[in-house]
Amino acid sequence: MQPDNGRRSLATLCIHGGEEMDAQGALHTPLYNHSTFGFRSTQALLDVVEGRTEGNLYTRYGLNPTIRAVERKLALIEGGEAALVFGSGMAAASAIFLAQCASGDHVVCVGDVYGGTFELLATNLPKFGITTTFLLGHEIERLAGALTARTRLVFFETPTNPNMEVIDIAATAKIARVAGALTVVDNTFASPVNQSPLALGADLVMHSATKYLGGHSDLTGGVVIGAQALVRTIVPWRKNLGQAMAPDVAFLLSRSLRTLTVRVRQQNENAQAVAEFLATHPKIVKVNYPGLPSSPGHALAARQMRGFGGMISFVYDGDAAATAAMVDRLRLVAIAPSLGGVETLATQPITTTHHDLAPAERARRGIVDGLVRLSIGLEDAGDLIADLRQALG
Repeated sequence: MQPDNGRRSLATLCIHGGEEMDAQGALHTPLYNHSTFGFRSTQALLDVVEGRTEGNLYTRYGLNPTIRAVERKLALIEGGEAALVFGSGMAAASAIFLAQCASGDHVVCVGDVYGGTFELLATNLPKFGITTTFLLGHEIERLAGALTARTRLVFFETPTNPNMEVIDIAATAKIARVAGALTVVDNTFASPVNQSPLALGADLVMHSATKYLGGHSDLTGGVVIGAQALVRTIVPWRKNLGQAMAPDVAFLLSRSLRTLTVRVRQQNENAQAVAEFLATHPKIVKVNYPGLPSSPGHALAARQMRGFGGMISFVYDGDAAATAAMVDRLRLVAIAPSLGGVETLATQPITTTHHDLAPAERARRGIVDGLVRLSIGLEDAGDLIADLRQALG
């Protein structure tokens, strides 16, 4: 198990990291819902514009005290030097690719990824001359051979969406580094509570903050974290594409981060109990959860992660229609996309996250018609198991 980063514990950083008491004595940075900020002199303005002084200027640039405070907190939580928050996770991902790649450059994507990320890499970026080689999670031995002189990034999620494969961050980063490529890890499923990719050799970490970081299904956002020099290359793209997070969303995100550790640790515990139940049910063909000793990624997850997460997927013994009928029988668990909130959600990837993936590509990745993904919330684990039992029964 990897230790938490920083001199203070993760739980303490989630509450106090990046916060500054204002002139009124507010314990946490208030909401500054302002589009622009004034200066007492032209020189003071130029000092901020030209980077000699940290300060506030214009919210579209991210130079807003509420935004800057949550970025400081997120950098501390992930053990990075700097962070940038965005209007969504896809905004964060697209900014990384556009900042680091130019026409003729190449990306390697390892393992399953969110359907929107796959579409970005496979359909959108080729229009700018940026190509991607897609490797399955078990094809990691092909990584070194897939890297070229124009490979700029190796990108992956771990655990992956939706099959919960575990990718070895340290080993992958080592291979990428030899070839001069950066390693980018989407840490959304694990969260900083369970995994610290930067400490394991990744160059950049991103999250859909909509998920565990937000944690209450009431905000949409994204974040990129890493070394100051790397993060600085992404700043112009966020600014000029208008991707900055709104101050009110940054305020909500900062509120949510204060409870991140207690939420995720309870979700870990609930998910373990639910996965163990599903693994014994006769209607379940397969359970994908790194916390199960039977999982192919269990040993690696035990070394790489501090907890196994709140995400589970399983294959129901039935076709698409039978699986949908089973999901429709759930009463406590809601049918909805997204994840990481306090409530438990169920979705069939073929109907939501990977609906637009070609059937052949879904089959290649093991995203079968009977696959169901669960985002485990904070309800009593016994109540969740009872609901699943009646739906499966």
